[in-house]
Amino acid sequence: MSIDDLASQLRLSSSLEKIKIQQEESSDSTSNGFDAHPHEEDSRSDGPSTQRLLSATPHIREGLGFRPISGISTPQYSSRAVGKVANALPDANGLGWPAKSTHLRLNATAEERAEREKKLSSAVRTILECIGEDPDREGLLKTPDRYAKALLWMTRGYEERLAGARCFTRRPLQMEGSCLCMEDIINDAVFEEDHDEMVLVRDIDISSLCEHHLVPFTGKIAIAYIPNKLVLGLSKLARIAEVFSRRLQVQERLTKQVALAVQEAINPRGVAVVMEATHMCMTMRGVQKPGAVTVTSCMLGCFRTQQKTREEFLTLIRGR
Repeated sequence: MSIDDLASQLRLSSSLEKIKIQQEESSDSTSNGFDAHPHEEDSRSDGPSTQRLLSATPHIREGLGFRPISGISTPQYSSRAVGKVANALPDANGLGWPAKSTHLRLNATAEERAEREKKLSSAVRTILECIGEDPDREGLLKTPDRYAKALLWMTRGYEERLAGARCFTRRPLQMEGSCLCMEDIINDAVFEEDHDEMVLVRDIDISSLCEHHLVPFTGKIAIAYIPNKLVLGLSKLARIAEVFSRRLQVQERLTKQVALAVQEAINPRGVAVVMEATHMCMTMRGVQKPGAVTVTSCMLGCFRTQQKTREEFLTLIRGR
């Protein structure tokens, strides 16, 4: 027997010994009441019905990325009801999916606003101290006050309403038996026109704050719709995008909220929104990938169901 053959036999013998030890440890843990696969044992003892029940039960996830929901986010949109959005503006104040404290900010008095700004300024001072700076030096002396005012301005979308007071208009917005008119943002810029071709406004500059890191993401958004007897003032499309961008956002939700708001405003045959943005949380921290562009879209109505209409829209927004 050669040396190579002897070495091979020794390695094989060692591997078999390790497998035997693992099997003994596994049998010992089972005898002590510990089962590495309890669900498999349950499915064997209770039959196929229990196994199906286990597979149908959703796995509850906790921790990073699976936190419980706080406040009202964008409503679910079912593809089976294309073009029909139930309660797209589910807030009586017309805020469009407000967060938990949005109403407090909207209805705050002058004294409450001053107190909020003072509280925010104090928090910024604490941040400066925590990062190792001296908030009392000349360059940073007024920074807490400046940043407090700037942050409130950059999130002023929490104070702007899509739908105003309850009233009847030429085209009432049905919401749980009542009527809303878009008087704050849309105002009177809804017109009756016999136009059934696509209306597109593209290259609308957008700036928002990422809700995960509170750093900016900037880009452009394109909004298109096919009218159904009503057209919307062109500037109002930009205004709707501006309202939702001036909140803490993720790009996916921002895109969808803009589309649903236009859908609810004039009930067109379809709405399409595409947004391209660069996120500072990807370029100046983390993976640090400058030049990476995130593209999101939301298609409603005929843009979702008709391929040619969707292709026409995508062709138009690319033709720069």
